[in-house]
Amino acid sequence: MEALPPPPARILIVDDDESVRDVISVLLREEGYHCDTASDAQGALDMAEREDTPLVISDMKMPGKDGLWLLEAFRDKHPDTSVIMLTGYGDTESAVDCLRRGAVDYLLKPPKLTDLIRSIERALAKRRIELARKKYQKKLERKVRDRTTELRQALKDISVTYENTLMALVSALDAREHETSDHSIRVVEYTVAIATQLGISGTALEEIGRGALLHDIGKIGVPDAVLLKPGKLTPDEWVEMRKHPDIGFTMIQPIPFLSVPATIVLSHQERWDGQGYPRNLQGQEIHIGARIFAVADTLDAMTSDRPYRRGTTFANAVAEITRCGGSQFDPEVVRAFNAIGETGLMRIKEDMLARRRAREASQQTPPGGSGVVAPAVDEKG
Repeated sequence: MEALPPPPARILIVDDDESVRDVISVLLREEGYHCDTASDAQGALDMAEREDTPLVISDMKMPGKDGLWLLEAFRDKHPDTSVIMLTGYGDTESAVDCLRRGAVDYLLKPPKLTDLIRSIERALAKRRIELARKKYQKKLERKVRDRTTELRQALKDISVTYENTLMALVSALDAREHETSDHSIRVVEYTVAIATQLGISGTALEEIGRGALLHDIGKIGVPDAVLLKPGKLTPDEWVEMRKHPDIGFTMIQPIPFLSVPATIVLSHQERWDGQGYPRNLQGQEIHIGARIFAVADTLDAMTSDRPYRRGTTFANAVAEITRCGGSQFDPEVVRAFNAIGETGLMRIKEDMLARRRAREASQQTPPGGSGVVAPAVDEKG
């Protein structure tokens, strides 16, 4: 079936002189155009509001609102409409100004038919190109939005995969030490709570959380005879144990998204007073994530049950950590820790225990243990 030709373009002719309107409209209808007329600028704008108007031919000077006003009104309300200005011999300077303001062309009155047709064809062709460009741009923007959504989802999936991989790795390490992954997750929760209290958020908070999660990853490189020894360590065994921050740092530092957590892993056994290891860093030299972790880890170690002792109360742990502010711990971090309060800290642990029980129930597996597990830092830390 043969395609129908497109309908003739609608042209709106605006002039306060009726004879000019009639002559131009008759000539253009003979050329196949559909023409409407308006005697003033406001009437022309009202007509354009009711029906799509690809092209306007307007006189420059009219009583009341002139052609310049009409041009600006179309640029504001109907930017896809092309405007050709008609001007007398003495108005060429104003006509040139109209070109700067967005008119596609100007013609001297009375216009020659050949000049008028050429100007109309140029204007309509330019409009078609501009509309096609905008359509393509919108299509491209839509495609970019779709691809961006897909990319965000892919990055989210990758992030979840990363986190699951890290959790599996930490769980394996905890199992090696006969602990559960609640140990590492609980320390992360305490660390994140303190960091949030200090005003840390966004990517920095996520990196500190990962550093807390991976703090003991270097113990993978510690011999079982040392790591799992039930009694006290000998001086030589302590040398081996104290290698785990360096081992952990070496393991994860080459991974780009773990570069900051690697610094926390390397520094998590440092002390505010410089008496820690492996580099004897002091004060602000220690990464803020490691300074926060030190407080969180000590809280977990003191309040968790171990095979050879019961965990102490949160009140005792808070008092001891407060006492060591300025020596073992960053005093600012201790202040943020105290701002959370004993009740807030206990709630973190209780919420974790509740989540663990809910997870076990959803998996239809019997609960394991008491839900109170080993601390992140102990006598072999």
